Amino acid sequence: MDMLWSGWGDPAKAAPLPDAVTGLLRDLLGVTPRENGPSTLDEIELPAPALTDEARTALRSALAAEDALRDDAESRIRHTRGKSTPDLLRIRAGEVEDIPAAVVLPATHDEVLAVLRACAAHGLSVVPFGGGTSVVGGLAPETKRPFVALDLRRLDQLLAVDEVSRTATLQPGLRGPRVEELLNEKGWTLGHFPQSFEWASVGGFAAARSSGQASAGYGRFDEMVLALTVATPEGTLETGRAPRSAAGPDLRQLILGSEGALGVITAVTVRIRPLPQKRVYEGWRFASFEAGSAALRRLAQDGPRPTVLRLSDETETFIGLAQPDAIGAADTPAASGCMAITGYEGTEEETTARRAAAREILLSCGGEYVGEEPGDRWEHGRYNAPYLRDALLDAGAFAETLETAGFWSTLPQLYTAVRDALTNSLTEAGTPPLVMCHISHTYENGASLYFTAVSAQGEDAVAHWAPVKRAANDAILAAGGTISHHHGVGTDHRDWYAREIGPLGVRMLQAVKAEVDPSGVLSPGVLIPVR
Repeated sequence: MDMLWSGWGDPAKAAPLPDAVTGLLRDLLGVTPRENGPSTLDEIELPAPALTDEARTALRSALAAEDALRDDAESRIRHTRGKSTPDLLRIRAGEVEDIPAAVVLPATHDEVLAVLRACAAHGLSVVPFGGGTSVVGGLAPETKRPFVALDLRRLDQLLAVDEVSRTATLQPGLRGPRVEELLNEKGWTLGHFPQSFEWASVGGFAAARSSGQASAGYGRFDEMVLALTVATPEGTLETGRAPRSAAGPDLRQLILGSEGALGVITAVTVRIRPLPQKRVYEGWRFASFEAGSAALRRLAQDGPRPTVLRLSDETETFIGLAQPDAIGAADTPAASGCMAITGYEGTEEETTARRAAAREILLSCGGEYVGEEPGDRWEHGRYNAPYLRDALLDAGAFAETLETAGFWSTLPQLYTAVRDALTNSLTEAGTPPLVMCHISHTYENGASLYFTAVSAQGEDAVAHWAPVKRAANDAILAAGGTISHHHGVGTDHRDWYAREIGPLGVRMLQAVKAEVDPSGVLSPGVLIPVR
């Protein structure tokens, strides 16, 4: 099943906002319904496909299946950009000037290689396409050349399971639910559950250094990866012969997070874990974000570490975004303080012991246990926030997210700086916002901050957001944060990423790209500044 072309996910799961939320948006933020609805698929006018006859012939010869090269309108539209709010607003308005010239669907590593070589030979750019869930411009190359979307959905096999070493080798087109289905049948789990889980792909997890909602227990995706196979215009790169090695710099780390700019991942070997016997999630309330953060830090540093560990600030708790399925529900009154969600997965004995030990720590830190219902509601709605974003857009509101990470000692300043940048810049633009935040991932040395800003759209919502996003990005770097914790760099964050790693770091990446992609066909302008 394809994702909704003009929004998120499965259209059958979308739902309008409750009347209470619509009223709040109107009264608090001045949100008014849009006069015109989004364009329909058949109303969008497309530029003509820009493939030459020679390029078309070369691509067809690279692909075995007759239907593996597509340039019909619907295929091209569905592969245009990603799922950020500006992406959605533009596609809803029928703006498709940066649409791919064609979509290719290789089924093997060798076909990927052949496609890359054909594109290099015929002056075409290439953008790898997994689940299409990028929210940072990762699918929108900056190029004057025609480009093709390289859709990896046909590389969708579980290639091997090594139960002795506890590893699995996966092809990049597998989506999150299918990975779990295949592994669960054999008694295993990957344990990677990002908010995009239902639609994002294994290749995307690796290419963007994804981090799942259970990362406190299972780790980030880049920590799970043991080996990679990568296709480049210059040939094949194989990385990872052992779980750890001292044989020079780890080239896996060069590919992880490279977002298609250095090659196309065609196989990933990952660490797997036994399927847990028990899963339980619960809620805790803290008087303030500061108090809750201190409790999370203590668990992250000294243990016992829950599998899921997250904390919403006062505003997010009050609105109810800590439990997306509870927003606007009549039986869920507005809450005070800050809501934390903790989760435990594993054997019956291990889960019970960790939960009891963590409970003592949380109580000693001033936490108030509020039962399993908040945890159950969070689990039930953990993938629903993007659908809520679509409903907000339909209602005339602007809603966007951004995230960062920092060390525990600087996290309070980072939180204040980004929140103020969002609030002040949107207020100055005439659309006072509601700004919410939660700690989504914790580590021994620091944590991530995930912000959501909601406001009226203004006359031109895309142009309206651009200076706000710049202000927030500037605030992140000024406060010592990283420009992205798990969304990636894409084109949206590229210039700030360049500032983060410095001129020498940029030249190092450009030098690597020049070796593996001398024609510059792979995702131009994504991640790495074009020379």
